[in-house]
Amino acid sequence: MASLARVIGLLFLTFYVADGYLWHLESFCVFNSTDLNNIEYIESYFYNKLELFRFSSTLDKYIGYTEFGIKQAEAFNANPDYIANARHSKELYCLHNIKNEYEAALTKSVKPYVRIHSESSPDDRHTAMLVCIVYDFYPKHIRVTWQRDGQEVTSEVTSTDELRDGDWYYQIHSHLVYTPKSGEKITCVVEHVSLDTPLHVDWNPSLPESEKNKLAIGASGLTLGVVLSLGGFLYYRKKYRGRSLVPTD
Repeated sequence: MASLARVIGLLFLTFYVADGYLWHLESFCVFNSTDLNNIEYIESYFYNKLELFRFSSTLDKYIGYTEFGIKQAEAFNANPDYIANARHSKELYCLHNIKNEYEAALTKSVKPYVRIHSESSPDDRHTAMLVCIVYDFYPKHIRVTWQRDGQEVTSEVTSTDELRDGDWYYQIHSHLVYTPKSGEKITCVVEHVSLDTPLHVDWNPSLPESEKNKLAIGASGLTLGVVLSLGGFLYYRKKYRGRSLVPTD
């Protein structure tokens, strides 16, 4: 069976209520491909949210989790019809629906988002490092490259593998270590099946991120000071309107 990040489930629920007690059945399919051998069918029986016993197609039998559930599992396993029906359910419920799920997912694509930021250089030979983060794209395969003044950079570039987000989407981080030059143009280029043409995102080195934050904080402080000063002035005018500021006898 594949790692948890690649396992997808289809869930079917059946509920019965009697005298205030809830009995329900969960049937679900765990899979990582459309191959019937890579599908596990599980049929779980619950009473008031407590799982009593279940059928697992991987084990090809019922197993119990409580004293009552163990007895039920033994009784079900002793009946060839119950086992045959459970085996048939794997193909009846899982195979058809999984093929539809795969077809719906694999025929679609999602465009990536791209963001560039700077970090401290990890070595002494260069003074800067840029990180191009490409995220929320599907399917997995993608190509991320760097350009300096329109020419592809082939050295001092490293990239992570495509990282699963756990929700069908992927992300990848590409790093460029370099020494900045005045007037140059650095671009992160992304090629993906969801894009008609490669996506070019230019790095804007006008201000480091820390300086931009300082500037934003300073501007906010200045605006707040102006507002407070204006409020004080209006209050003063209202309070002393109509009064003479020169003492009279």
